[in-house]
Amino acid sequence: MALDRATSTEETHLLVPGMACARCMITIESCLSDIPGVSSARANLTAHTVRVQAEDVTADHLVDALSEAGFAARPFDPELHGAAQSDKLGRDLLLRLGVAGFAAMNVMLLSISVWSGAEAATRDLLHWISALIALPAMVFAGMPFYRSAVAALAGRRINMDVPISLAIFLSAIGSLVETSQGGAHAYFDAGIMLIFFLLIGRYLEHRTRATARSAAAELMAMTGRHALRRTVAGRTEICPTNALLPGDVIEIAPGERIAADGEIIEGESELDRSLITGESVPEPAQTLDTVHAGMLNLTGAIAVRVTATGDKTLLAEISRMIDAAERGRGAYDRLADRAARIYAPGVHILAVLAFFGWYLHAGDLRTALQIATAVLIVTCPCALALAVPTVHTVASGRLFRQGIFLKNGDELERLAEVDRVLFDKTGTLTLGEPRVIEAPSAADPAWPFALALAHKSCHPFSRAIVTHAEGSEIKPAELCAVREVPGKGMLGMYCGQESRLGRPGWAAPQGVAPGVYLEMPDQPALRFAFSETLRPDARDTIQAIGQLGLAAEIVSGDQSQSVSDLAAKLGIRDWHARMMPSDKLSYLSGLGDQGHKILMVGDGLNDSPVLAAAHASISPASAADVAKTAAGLVFTGHSLRAVLSAIETARTARRRTLQSFAIALCYNTFAIPLALAGVITPLLAAAAMSTSSILVVLNALRMKAPKDGEVI
Repeated sequence: MALDRATSTEETHLLVPGMACARCMITIESCLSDIPGVSSARANLTAHTVRVQAEDVTADHLVDALSEAGFAARPFDPELHGAAQSDKLGRDLLLRLGVAGFAAMNVMLLSISVWSGAEAATRDLLHWISALIALPAMVFAGMPFYRSAVAALAGRRINMDVPISLAIFLSAIGSLVETSQGGAHAYFDAGIMLIFFLLIGRYLEHRTRATARSAAAELMAMTGRHALRRTVAGRTEICPTNALLPGDVIEIAPGERIAADGEIIEGESELDRSLITGESVPEPAQTLDTVHAGMLNLTGAIAVRVTATGDKTLLAEISRMIDAAERGRGAYDRLADRAARIYAPGVHILAVLAFFGWYLHAGDLRTALQIATAVLIVTCPCALALAVPTVHTVASGRLFRQGIFLKNGDELERLAEVDRVLFDKTGTLTLGEPRVIEAPSAADPAWPFALALAHKSCHPFSRAIVTHAEGSEIKPAELCAVREVPGKGMLGMYCGQESRLGRPGWAAPQGVAPGVYLEMPDQPALRFAFSETLRPDARDTIQAIGQLGLAAEIVSGDQSQSVSDLAAKLGIRDWHARMMPSDKLSYLSGLGDQGHKILMVGDGLNDSPVLAAAHASISPASAADVAKTAAGLVFTGHSLRAVLSAIETARTARRRTLQSFAIALCYNTFAIPLALAGVITPLLAAAAMSTSSILVVLNALRMKAPKDGEVI
């Protein structure tokens, strides 16, 4: 539970494992919002969590309120929430699926004997054996549905698991009564097959959500857990990051991340500010410069006076923007929930009408019960339940073979709807690795000195110089006393004279062209110019995206000149430079207000909020961890064609999903009237339901193999 100093409220995170649908999410939010003192309650269906802001309300009170509504909950620590719980649920579903499948196969073998003409004692024996196999399996395998149904009824509500559980119960009871009376018909096979196909849908849905995690919690880990703080006596002590206060002085060594926002009071260095600007080139930092939590100190030791800590830092602000964007992704789930509100009571009404109608018409309780059971079975949403997860699973496999990883099935639906693509520049359209485009000739006697100095540095430009020299016969010169001057460059001694490799103004006069310069005694400074490596086929991909009817833009934190040059190379007309994370988010929001659905492609930590807020998002595997977590898809390799392939796959998946819905609709259109008319028995209902489910799966499998030319 975290204290919000600005509003004097406390923020509590709860884990609600039983949150299975958008209807559950709405119920949970309404239940908590009704508690006096609760100012807001926002549920995250993907992560099964709820964030509550309240005053004078304990976590136990919130948990008790959810318990009364039929939801088990417990306090939740975002930093400790990982994949373990998801894996446990997946293994449980897979075990129950295996039991249901094994039992269904054996019961169907026995049913074939009954269908083949077994009579009297032989038929009764086969029915009893079927009962011994099916009933324990139905109890064990169907437990996820029973628990959900009981919890819903305990909370005085109805979800889709209530009619499912009722259909299973009636088929089991009806079959037992029929078997005990020596009847010709028993429907143990129908009940266990129903559970089997429903579990397939439930497991596939789980798999599409299993990798979804909260990016906001990962982002806050960028500051680390400890900092080196100066005491009043001038000594240093290790203290937890959350114990820092404004006015404290902390020391940051090269290679460490800054733990809080502040101002440099001692030292000079170079900082990786990519989390703010997206610019991959390190920037010099000196006394009185402002720094932010999460920035990486590269070269020299610095001391920083803290100005903001914890949730007051810029990093925390970015984290809040990501978290708000994640919680806002609920439109599709709410739409499905509205359909579920109609479906669940509709099924019960049909079954009740069928039961009483046939009982009044035929006067036979057994016939009325069988027809009501057939109606419940035939209307069970197996095909509907499989329609989306099967397509998502097959599409996920197809993308995987192309080096693209889908984290959430909902992302496919959103990706198919986008009408504009925003690209970050550094690390997205380019590889984020500088390369030498202008340098002295390999025969120049200055090269060994440049190589000797560059070998001792981890700066990106130094690595580029070393890479440029690979394959040549250049040998580094024998320099002594080589050291790095923070924020300036490398310095070495040769025969008592200095050689410098570094920034203009230090290794060359002020006002010269940008680049890295080598300065040697009694010789003019030599220039190394750099450019970023463009991703292969980037221009072709941009053109292909335009042919799909999508507009492409660049939104970058880099300098205007570099963004403009790259846009011209790629044929992109609209571009925006020097954009902070909040600027990108505001621009995205403005496009959304105009009705556009945006695909964001980015890699930097500064892109994380807009990746989370965009209608759909893709990140390269080389991106910052938080950016990859915030994005809906991640692609490997250097080719930008992955973006195009993902869009094409998403559009294909949408067509397959709509076709599967059409199959389910046609099935219900024909099967429900026949069940109401008494033409379909529970066994035939289960067979029809299974057939529709198989057709949906086969339809999804049609998109399994990518077309020629789509493999990256």
